[in-house]
Formats: sequence, C-alpha cells, structure tokens
Amino acid sequence: MGKAFNFAAGAFFGAAAGTIAGIMLAPRSGAETRAMAADIANDAWDNARDAYEQGVDQARTAATDFGPMVDAKTDELRAKVDLARERMDQLREQLNDAIAGGTVTPAADVVVETVEDEPAVDTEAAPEA
Repeated sequence: MGKAFNFAAGAFFGAAAGTIAGIMLAPRSGAETRAMAADIANDAWDNARDAYEQGVDQARTAATDFGPMVDAKTDELRAKVDLARERMDQLREQLNDAIAGGTVTPAADVVVETVEDEPAVDTEAAPEA
C-alpha cells in the first residue's frame, strides 16, 4: 500500500505544480484565461447535451421499431407452428388409416428377434496401411 500511496501523492503534487506553473507563465491575464476556460466548458456542455439528446432520440426510435418487429416475428412463428401442427395431424391420420387398413403393424405388436452373436472381427490381424 505504501507504493500506491506514494504514486498517488506524487501524481497529485505534480498536477498541482503543473497547474500553478501554467497559471504563472500564461500569456493572458486571469480574466481572459477564465473566459476562455468558461467558453470551452460551455462548448463541452453543449456538445454533451446534443449527444445525449441524439442518443435519446435513437433509443426512442429503436424502441418504437422493436414492438412491431417482435409482433411480426411472433406472427410468423405462430404460422409455422400451426403449419407443423396441421402436418402432424395429417401424418397421424395417415398412420391411423394405414394401421386400420392392416398395412402397418403397431409397435406394441412387433416382436423383436434376437440375433445370435456373430464372431468378432480380429482387428489386430489386419495389415496396416
């Protein structure tokens, strides 16, 4: 903590010394310098206010455009979901018709046959490329 304090103290005293030297060696009178500083501060304030107002306008525009965009995407997604549901209903009807017609065996009625163990392939005996 000693090094950090020494650095901060040195920076503070260096800035103070620079400010005092600048004021003492300035080519203008104090009134002129203060007037110039006030003009610069006013210009900076005006620029900051303009940037703020411009940002607020852009945010309002983006917020206004966001609602309709979300509504459009929601409608598009609902249409796709409805189409998928209709397709699933069609496939379910086709499958039920096929089961009723006897062309498809229901999964509950399928008997799974077991396959006898096949001899393992010896991978170590295979020649390497």
